Amino acid sequence: MIKMRPNPGLTFDDVLLVPKRSPIRSRGDVSTTTMLSRHLAMNIPIISANMDTVTEGRMAVAMARAGGIGIIHRFMSPEREAEEVRKAKRAESHIVESPRTIGCGATCREARTVMARHGIGGLVALDEGGFPAGILTTRDLEFAADDVDICLVMTPAVRMITAPAGTSIEDAQRILYQHRIEKLPLLHPDGRLAGLVTTKDIMRSLQHPHATKDHKGRLRVGAAVGVQSGFLERAGLLLDAGADVLVVDIAHGHSDNAINAVRELRREFGDIEIVAGNVATGEGTRDLIEAGADAIKVGVGPGSICITRIVTGFGVPQLTAVAECVEAAAPYRVPIIADGGIRTSGDVAKALAAGAQSVMIGSLLAGTDESPGIVVLRNNRRTKVSRGMASLGATMDRPDRKGEGDGDDPSWSRVVAEGVEAAVPYRGSVDELLAQLVGGLRSALSYAGANSIVELQEKAEFVQITQAGVAESHPHDVEVI
Repeated sequence: MIKMRPNPGLTFDDVLLVPKRSPIRSRGDVSTTTMLSRHLAMNIPIISANMDTVTEGRMAVAMARAGGIGIIHRFMSPEREAEEVRKAKRAESHIVESPRTIGCGATCREARTVMARHGIGGLVALDEGGFPAGILTTRDLEFAADDVDICLVMTPAVRMITAPAGTSIEDAQRILYQHRIEKLPLLHPDGRLAGLVTTKDIMRSLQHPHATKDHKGRLRVGAAVGVQSGFLERAGLLLDAGADVLVVDIAHGHSDNAINAVRELRREFGDIEIVAGNVATGEGTRDLIEAGADAIKVGVGPGSICITRIVTGFGVPQLTAVAECVEAAAPYRVPIIADGGIRTSGDVAKALAAGAQSVMIGSLLAGTDESPGIVVLRNNRRTKVSRGMASLGATMDRPDRKGEGDGDDPSWSRVVAEGVEAAVPYRGSVDELLAQLVGGLRSALSYAGANSIVELQEKAEFVQITQAGVAESHPHDVEVI
């Protein structure tokens, strides 16, 4: 006897949301704020996927500035992943707590090298005792010869404008403006360097008022870990680098390996934010939550470059999976992340209406400027590469597989791929793409008569449609130009 669930599994194209009477005057009036995990909020419900063709430091910065968050992929050395996290955390802050410094006696050539390596526009010079001896900026170096001592061109300590440690960002901004300077060193009572406030960081904050930031004004960023040996050491490096959330990344999250990994992370690091997945059932959701997860990633096989369902025969259509996992997570007040299958802003709205607090997007973002990789001309169209992390190429590129196999028996011959590599259209800046997705979501909230995502979930009513309804939903009977 075949065990069969009584209701059909549904995905995004199988349903539409029913319009409701709306008091919304403008889509700009609605709120898109949501929870990433138990304790971390975002201003838009969008997460960039931890794929090697999607999220490294540059993407994470762009996502956080837009109000979402990026999850750095794990398919690199632990040290490099930690460095990508640091790039995101250092991109901006209220106060640079560990500013770059240089010793007195260094040459202008050495200073230029340090600035270029770290992408910064200034250095605090320290004397032999470790006390600030002056400050050096790119303007000081403009016409200086390489072999000139920095002490001859920098602003010396006696003329350097400083402020005490603990100065508020508002007071720092006032001092910067009053003295027409770009950098303000903060000093401990004993005169040692405590931090640095820059006009660039303040301007960035003004340019991105809805950015996802921590209490220090630094952009939030997540990072992925696996479940095999060494994952605790990797996790420690990522947390030391400033990662705000760890994502336990495994295709089949309802496994003893994933459950035990969550438990060990909680036991080892205590009060940290842990996202775990992927699962597609209420049972999987409950097991990971009870192991210590603060958010659950839902989706087995819905991604555009995933073939798990074809290779294994397993999976649950995404909308049904999300709804079931939301119901299971509700008593624990743990957010659900809908991971995979998002192609349009309408799909985002449907996932959230089904109860998810956010969506994770991969291939859509892989075509943007901020994703790793280069733009390639293919059939006279600009494209970039997106690949599933269980694809043949991604599997063989993993650091833990380097050196396996030989010419007669290559390791790839034993790999069972559950993903593919694909060319995706080049989409320009991620800001432009997110503006379209969030704009569509705002319109969806207005159609629901909802001022927020929570209200959308309360008011949402789905109607199942046929293939004729799907066709009717898309442009038809016209030539699209």
